[in-house]
Amino acid sequence: MNKTTINIIYWISTGLILAMMLFSAASSFMENPDGAKMMTAIGYRPYVLHLLAVAKILGVIAILTPGFPRLKEWAYAGFTFDLIGATYSFYASGFAFKDWAFMVVLIVVLACSYIFYHKRLKLKGTAAGSVA
Repeated sequence: MNKTTINIIYWISTGLILAMMLFSAASSFMENPDGAKMMTAIGYRPYVLHLLAVAKILGVIAILTPGFPRLKEWAYAGFTFDLIGATYSFYASGFAFKDWAFMVVLIVVLACSYIFYHKRLKLKGTAAGSVA
């Protein structure tokens, strides 16, 4: 796979997942009776949304900031825990598959972003190694 293809796939998958995380974070700060009902239905108190929203915003910043590879790894891990935890919470609370299927799609997009992040790092390492 060439460098351009890797970059395109990385930025599309990363853009999609970060946009969804920002949308989720922003909607957590708005008054939403349906959101409060959903949180009650899966067994969480509404204030948990605010904590997760701040963490999502910090994760987006970490992934978009150049450098800081360890921080990016933590952000990817946090997004993974968030999505898997949310998916399981919906499943365990008895929601139908159609209600949480989109979460599985987000996990796949996140995995794609993470895989291609590492492919980009490998390309940079190869390019740096050939210059030296």
